[in-house]
Amino acid sequence: MSHSHTDRFERKRAELYEDIVGHTAKVLTDLGVDEKGAELAANQLADYLADQWGGQNFCFPKDHLRKLSKRELELYERYTGSNHGDLAREFGLTERGVYKILARVRERLRRNAKGHPQLFETS
Repeated sequence: MSHSHTDRFERKRAELYEDIVGHTAKVLTDLGVDEKGAELAANQLADYLADQWGGQNFCFPKDHLRKLSKRELELYERYTGSNHGDLAREFGLTERGVYKILARVRERLRRNAKGHPQLFETS
């Protein structure tokens, strides 16, 4: 592996851990955790991820069943049982697209009913 290739990976790794720590600390402070405690917990999370997953090569999946957009939630809330066509036109989708979104939201509701955390996280 060339030196520049190694440097690139080191920069990406550092960027990933900085992002994990920064975002986690922000979420915790937004939830009322004091800044010092949030920073400590965020660094512990980054250390945990490095220990548990370090050396592995994988892609982070975009978990669309876990994370629904505000648009999908709005479509679901406005669904009456017979307005697929209207929703498709209004949201710029095909009727098949509307059915797929409704199925995703229903699956998320089903998963939540089985004790999975937080119903909706909007992007």
